[in-house]
Formats: sequence, structure tokens, C-alpha cells
Amino acid sequence: MRTTAQKKFRVFGRLTALAAAAGLALTACGGETADTGSGEGGDEINIAINHGWEEGIAVAELWSLILEDQGYTVNKSYMDLAPSFSALTTGDMDFNMNIWQPVTHAEYLEEYGDDLEQVGVWNSDANQVIAVNADAPVDSLEDLADNAEYFDSRLVGIEPGAGLTERTEQYVIPEYGLEDWDFRTSSTPAMLQEVATATSNGDPIAVTLWRPHWAFNSYDIKALEDPKEALGQEENMTIYARAGFSEDQPEVFEWLSNFEIDTERLQDLEVVLFEEEVEQDQYEEVIRAWMEENQDWVDSLTA
Repeated sequence: MRTTAQKKFRVFGRLTALAAAAGLALTACGGETADTGSGEGGDEINIAINHGWEEGIAVAELWSLILEDQGYTVNKSYMDLAPSFSALTTGDMDFNMNIWQPVTHAEYLEEYGDDLEQVGVWNSDANQVIAVNADAPVDSLEDLADNAEYFDSRLVGIEPGAGLTERTEQYVIPEYGLEDWDFRTSSTPAMLQEVATATSNGDPIAVTLWRPHWAFNSYDIKALEDPKEALGQEENMTIYARAGFSEDQPEVFEWLSNFEIDTERLQDLEVVLFEEEVEQDQYEEVIRAWMEENQDWVDSLTA
């Protein structure tokens, strides 16, 4: 257990609270830019970023700086999932980098997908999991019901409207006999705070989580096997854009459609943002330092 745990999650909570308070307000990225962007479709890009999804925050903040360096003015809006999909369909946002398919965001894609453009898949190692303390006497979801007393029949979730929450309620709980368990939903920061507290105190904990996630590097937890695939198989983290984006912004569309980042590099990027005490207004500083350490790879993204 790392001694910075409590500090990290207090900061993470503050960041999420600030983002929620901002609602759909746009936050301009960085300082001055060139008068005109290098793209054929204009110089302004609007990025939708979902609250609490660290991998999405990391790559979106990275690309906001990459695009800024290419001469674009970048506006970022932190919002919940449903509003972010709606903002794409209305054209208020240009793209969202962190849509999980085919399972997690299936409901949203069914509702909004016909009005969106799929840009590209940037990582295919994503999956939803139930995570527990590493020394728990279980390695599979099939073991949870028989160890209900150990966990006090308690499973900690994230946001009530999240795809992971819905999947847990509709599939995990009935298929693994957890109907008598107390499935408590709140928010991602609240869940992570419980992980920090429980692992620090050596207490049992069971939570809904996903991979890749920096919590697996920071806390002594493990993901349970899911032999019935109640949480689905590995998923693709995908970029979706508003209709017409490929025609309006062909240069940016091409860069994003070719973008890939392996899990190791992604988690390394996540760590610089979420492992230590980093305020949102410090994202640019720490990401630019990370970009310098990965300069050849960064340059290749817009080559």
C-alpha cells in the first residue's frame, strides 16, 4: 500500500467535482495558437471527455496538446456519457475518444450510433471486471457467493447509469447467485476511495472496475475470472465522431483513425496524471513532460 493513496483520491474527487460543476461548459486548451489550423476543415476542435474514465481522460488530454501543437484551437468539455453522445449527434462536440464496444456502451450506440461516425479503435485490451483485495480467498466470480460472509455480502459499484453498473445488475448478479448481496452504486471516485481505505486497513473489498486502470498498479487488488462472461469479453476502446467529421476535418480524422496505444504505454500515461497529486490545470505540464520522454512515438502520430 502506498502512503499517497488517500491524497490521490482526494485530488481525484476534487477534479471530478470541478468537472461536474462545469457541466457542458467548454474549457479552452492551452495558450495562443496559430491564426489558422493546418487542417482543411478549420482550426477549432471540440472534444467530449467522460467523467471518471481515466484512460479516456489521458488520451483526450494528450491529443488536445498534439492538436494544439498542429495549430488547432482545442475546446474540451467534461460530461457524463449520455450528454456526450447527445452532444455528438447535435454537432456540439466533434469526437469522443473513449467509447467501449461491443458491450459496455452498446445501449448508447444502439440509440445514437446511426448518427455518428466510427473513427477508429485505439486499444483492444479493455474489459470490465469485478476486483477484490489480492489476498481474498477467491479467484473467480463463481467463488463469490460461497464467500459472502467474507465480503459481508457487499459489492461496491460506480455510477448508477454506467454500462458496467447495468451489466453487473442484469448479468453478473443473477448468473453468479449474488441476488442477496448489497450492490451499492455511487460514483467512480467514491468507489476508488473505498478501495484505498480497505486496502490500507487490510479489509476485504469487492468492486466493479475495468482494465486498463491505474488502480491495479497502485493498490493490492486483483481481477476475478469471469468464466460465464457475464461482463463480456475483451472490448475495443473506440473513437466516435459527429456525422460529417471525416469530411470537415480530414486531416484530424486520418490521424485519429490511425491512432493506437498499447496498454503498457497507456497505463504509463495514466500514472503521471492519477498516481500523484495533479490538479486539472497541471495536466498540460505533466503530459508535456511525458511527451518529451516519448517524443518519437508522439511525432509518429501526425507524421
